[in-house]
Amino acid sequence: MSLLKTESLSKRFGELLAVDGVSFEVNEGEIYGLLGPNGAGKTTTISMACGLLKADGGDVWINGSRFWSRPQEARQLMGVVPQDLALYEELSGRENLEFWGKVAGMSSREAKIRAVELLESLSLAERAGELVSKYSGGMKRRINLGCALMHRPKLILLDEPTVGIDPQARNKILEYIRELVKEGSGILYTTHYLEEAETLCDRIGIIDKGRLLTEGTLSELQKGVGHDQLFVLEGAFKDEVPEAWGDFSKSFRIIQRTDTQMTVATEGNGDPAEGLKKLLALPVRLQNVTLKRPSLNDAFLKLTGRDLRE
Repeated sequence: MSLLKTESLSKRFGELLAVDGVSFEVNEGEIYGLLGPNGAGKTTTISMACGLLKADGGDVWINGSRFWSRPQEARQLMGVVPQDLALYEELSGRENLEFWGKVAGMSSREAKIRAVELLESLSLAERAGELVSKYSGGMKRRINLGCALMHRPKLILLDEPTVGIDPQARNKILEYIRELVKEGSGILYTTHYLEEAETLCDRIGIIDKGRLLTEGTLSELQKGVGHDQLFVLEGAFKDEVPEAWGDFSKSFRIIQRTDTQMTVATEGNGDPAEGLKKLLALPVRLQNVTLKRPSLNDAFLKLTGRDLRE
């Protein structure tokens, strides 16, 4: 069942078209990853999905109803974890959870009980009474997540929830997110970390310059790059003209090229051994040839012509 559906969302800030016709769905029991570099439009999209911003065009549907026809009901169904921490540092971890629980409509008793559950689940029970100002970055990220989960939302919107924290803290948050999905939650997860999208998300949408370029499972996106194999060539390519290499253009498609490295995909369903044989016969001196499976970054390269991390 679809918990969140966006239809042709667009948003402009002056001359900048920050989001340009973005459409996708998030279903129960899945993590939909919105992958793109900083400034791609991820946060603006999440802000429109949760009602913090009104779209200039398009629609948002929450659990089958238009968001702006029943905004209060829609907000009650979702929990939002912003990229910027929404915490009161002069309060303790427990007090922050209880405060946000009451904001979400819980009674004091309900908020206290739920806060204890979450502190235990997030491995913060022993530090519950300490001021948030004394927490590490990873602990603050976990409490920030807990605040959005106090009212047990079915739909959870996570905007770069692991940015700026150490690998151990990141792993704890990702583990907890996986548990939420097992319980039936639907999650929209924005990130610019390739490894998170590859290991965490059931489906992935690649966004850049405000446009959703493609979406699918990891396997579907990999196949979209060039069957299931890529060759990475190392050599001196600065002054080379690949179009002049005989039948090269009929057999291979260039995914990325620098002065010293070239990544190519085979056209059609060629045998890797046959592809390697053709590459070694090219009229250019190769220092090394490596065979690899396509990555999300390769998919991004194919779509945009640049590296995701640029």
